[in-house]
Amino acid sequence: MDKGKILIVDDEVSILESLSGILEDEGYQTITARNGIEALEVSGREFPDVTFLDVWMPDMDGLEVLRRLRAQDPDRVIVMISGHGTIASAVKAVKSGAFDFIEKPLNMDEILLSLQKAMEHRSLVMENRRLREIVRRQDAQAQLFLFPKMDPGETEAPVPSPVTTAESRPARSRSLRKGRGLRQKTLRQSMVLYGTGLHSGLKTGLMLLPLPPNSGILFGNIYDEHTVPGKLMYVEETDYATSLRKGRITAKTIEHFMAVLHAYGINNLLVKMNEEIPIMDGSALDFCKIIEEAGIEEQDEELAELVIERRYSLGEIDPDNRYISIEPSDYFGVRYVLNYPPPIGQQEYTFIMRDEAVFKEEIAPARTFGFLKDIKSLTKMGLIEGGRLHNVILLDEGRVMNTTLRFPDEFVRHKILDIIGDFYLFNQPIKGWITANMTGHSDNIALLREIQKEVG
Repeated sequence: MDKGKILIVDDEVSILESLSGILEDEGYQTITARNGIEALEVSGREFPDVTFLDVWMPDMDGLEVLRRLRAQDPDRVIVMISGHGTIASAVKAVKSGAFDFIEKPLNMDEILLSLQKAMEHRSLVMENRRLREIVRRQDAQAQLFLFPKMDPGETEAPVPSPVTTAESRPARSRSLRKGRGLRQKTLRQSMVLYGTGLHSGLKTGLMLLPLPPNSGILFGNIYDEHTVPGKLMYVEETDYATSLRKGRITAKTIEHFMAVLHAYGINNLLVKMNEEIPIMDGSALDFCKIIEEAGIEEQDEELAELVIERRYSLGEIDPDNRYISIEPSDYFGVRYVLNYPPPIGQQEYTFIMRDEAVFKEEIAPARTFGFLKDIKSLTKMGLIEGGRLHNVILLDEGRVMNTTLRFPDEFVRHKILDIIGDFYLFNQPIKGWITANMTGHSDNIALLREIQKEVG
């Protein structure tokens, strides 16, 4: 089976022949060029998936060829090879856009490993290009997604705007009240991000499209216009993650992304993906970066804060019990207590949502974690297929197995990240103080549903 098309550029015939033979034995199709001019011509005609390019060649050196190939197509995936490599030349090659740098004499294991990584990168690059094209076509039509088509046999009307008017909102009890009006926000431009789903293991793109006021947070499939609102009533699962469903549309593992929308005050956004939000590095930092890169646009309409005026609680307040509560406060804050076997132990952290900068510094970097024994069980259940050494803090035998912690108490901070995400499922800011002990998504959602009874 053809694994991909590889261009090899080198002025040494022996290198061309041996490398071509090995890669073809591995199932790749190879094409060759003996100098830079020939490489540019062949590359423009054959469109290789990956190019192995020698640095030192007569007439036109590899770095100049690299620059010209990248000018042809900025997404070219190019691995530089050199028999006279130095740190300086390697750095220069990478800065010029090379994917990797390998020294001669060539080690075939190193070549094949680099090629595998390059092909994976190429796959992500092409997915990103495809998604950007979809964004280009659909950006001007974002309004269409506000009114999803009905599934066959479905009779309910399109989901109304998450922001109801004073006339249509049921009267609230004295346990809740409408607070100050805050300007609604969306993004200034559409954005694309790609990664891997934690539980599905599938490479999944993420398209973010601005929406007009009173639209709310909507999740949709990349391939059609159906959507599910990012609201409490559509929560389907809370085992290991928070997932939504409406009809045939699902949106899985939304909590980290929702936490960022909560912190940055984004109220109106269309999020299109392939069923699951990508896990990225296990934290929310990449989502913060893409929101900041897009820019935030304040809109003319306002949205009132949901102000908690009495205490809601689940579970008995006891250090040995799971419990969570929310009570009146002048701001949104969380105090969480965690008690796990080593290396976690007992951890406690208090976070006050002053602004997005504090969230980005204190909470967003905290990554998903799991014990090796539990991850093996989840894998057997078909979950956490996307868990890799770089996106989950792996724990076993009383120690962290695969990384250096970003904070000594990174674990409890991550639990707060989950709470911040789940508590944005009203699509409006909440003013209240949360206290939690050893709780998870199911507890967060249960408490929200208690509040929902009075929100109407």
